[in-house]
Amino acid sequence: MPESPIRKLAPYAEIAKKKGHKVYHLNIGQPDIKTPEIALNAVKNADIKVLEYSHSAGFESYRNKLSAYYKSHELPINVADIIITTGGSEALLFAMGSTMDTDDEIIIPEPFYANYNGFSTASGVKVVPVISTIDDGFALPPINAFEKLITPKTKAILICNPGNPTGYLYSQEEILQLAELVKKHDLFLIADEVYREFIYDKNDKHFSVMNVPGLEENAIMIDSVSKRYSMCGARIGCIVSKNKEVMATAMKFAQARLSPPTYAQIASEAALDTPQSYFDDVIEEYKERRDTLIAELQKIKGVKVTTPKGAFYCIAQLPVKNADNFAQWLLESYDNNKETVMVAPAAGFYATPNVGLNEVRIAYVLKKDDLIRSVAILKDALEVYNTK
Repeated sequence: MPESPIRKLAPYAEIAKKKGHKVYHLNIGQPDIKTPEIALNAVKNADIKVLEYSHSAGFESYRNKLSAYYKSHELPINVADIIITTGGSEALLFAMGSTMDTDDEIIIPEPFYANYNGFSTASGVKVVPVISTIDDGFALPPINAFEKLITPKTKAILICNPGNPTGYLYSQEEILQLAELVKKHDLFLIADEVYREFIYDKNDKHFSVMNVPGLEENAIMIDSVSKRYSMCGARIGCIVSKNKEVMATAMKFAQARLSPPTYAQIASEAALDTPQSYFDDVIEEYKERRDTLIAELQKIKGVKVTTPKGAFYCIAQLPVKNADNFAQWLLESYDNNKETVMVAPAAGFYATPNVGLNEVRIAYVLKKDDLIRSVAILKDALEVYNTK
């Protein structure tokens, strides 16, 4: 199993903190936005005498409510199309296990969420990367670049929309191009859409694979409550598809792990009643954080960054040869008035060797003042690092 590029530097951060250094965590997508009170209160007030298993597909009441939620967002998703999972992570494992056998191949635009490597390894599946670059903001690579990689072992294309780690939002045209390709070659299009609501500019709109006419047998959507409701610790997600054979197979995996956690489902079901004002405030806050971070990064000589359209990450190219070494040095050997920053080296988000060595992923999940301070520390650190 590959180690997580997001978490592997944690021991060095712990050492830095033991030295008395404050560490600004730009390395992980853990929002500081408060979880909706309605979700927390549902758990506090739950009158449970026996903490029982739930249905393997999750509470029927939750799936009904989730279907209604999706339909209110113009996604034609019925209760039968949903299986509740232990986080989006398990949904991805179910998707791979249900559509692929050992040594099958899945094509993924890179850089991609690092744990896709882990899920693929666990499923015995080979990742075939197709590279996107910072020069065009990590837009979808040309369709012929995908088509060249398709072999008899190719079973699916996986995208994250909006993207982690890039923040790129695929256009409707790009999604439709992928849809035509997977139908042509009888593949699955798996879309990780956990950041669907995190879109920041008025002219941009998320276009789901579930909205593509004629793609019902090929589309699989992955979702989660982690980011939408700032409930990462709940570990509740879902796999969604109208392909009955896929869902019947996914149910076998769901039965093998028995059921998703009860209290977390109670919280997630209640969270669906969160008022729209909560999301409006969250989106406004993240947009300001994004704009603050990008503006500050662009002031640093030698740093290259593009403005993400969604999620809450960006990839920054730094004037260093090896971002892994730099990230470790930040924690192990550097401080600015007893403060430092933790970033995620981006090489771990690529499957292609020796790509992204000078890039880092930054999560703008801190308050604006902390982001400004973090980038000031980063600027000073780069100057020190490059003169040592």
